[in-house]
Amino acid sequence: MTESPVHHESPIYRRIADRLREQILSGALGDGDRLPGENALMNEYGVARATARQALAVLINEGLAVPRRGSGVYVRLFRPIRRHGPRRLSREQWGDGRAIWDHDTMGRPYTVDELRVTREKAGGRVAEVLGTDEVWVRRRRYSVEGRPVQLAASHYPAAIVGGTPITEADTGPGGVYARLGELGHAPARFTEEVRARMPLPNEAKLLEMPAGTPLIVIDRIAYTAAGVAVEYNEMLLDSASYVLQYDFDA
Repeated sequence: MTESPVHHESPIYRRIADRLREQILSGALGDGDRLPGENALMNEYGVARATARQALAVLINEGLAVPRRGSGVYVRLFRPIRRHGPRRLSREQWGDGRAIWDHDTMGRPYTVDELRVTREKAGGRVAEVLGTDEVWVRRRRYSVEGRPVQLAASHYPAAIVGGTPITEADTGPGGVYARLGELGHAPARFTEEVRARMPLPNEAKLLEMPAGTPLIVIDRIAYTAAGVAVEYNEMLLDSASYVLQYDFDA
């Protein structure tokens, strides 16, 4: 008796997801286009609702689609922001009155929303690095082309920045680093630590992240030429929105 060959074919929901993904990546379906709904997929492929739902969930978890309550599932294509670590923080950038985000977005429209500036008590590593628990904190959400991409919380020693534009909503040309320079505390060196984790519910909500998308977490410390830490910045990036670029000499 001859045994029938074993076929290792992927589940039907994955094959449906593969076909939809091909349409997205080929440009047949563009950013903001509505994907076929569960009923349409059920009729086209002769599958159960649970299978159709699984197929759409694959694309949502990959960050290629986003569900809108009561409306359907839509393509979520976004040209990643290329974040060049060294170049964006160069003195030539903020020293000439340009914002760091002008370098990141390269002409793409961006906004700073959810801006809050408060005086607070710091603890943990922030207090340890800055050498004080009295800090001013600037919390922001950044959106590019209408899409939230980053949350940031910058901490500054209150003894240095109190009563200066750094504690105001508009810090002026060149931003905080230009103001620190005017105060005699210009950043001369930066260090960044990069890691990844899944977002907390509130973080996912603020960044409008689909389920299954991780965060890129970057902690940056700015030091003066004398080695004094003048900023501790905690940044949360939607990983689907960024490419991190670092150049090194051999």
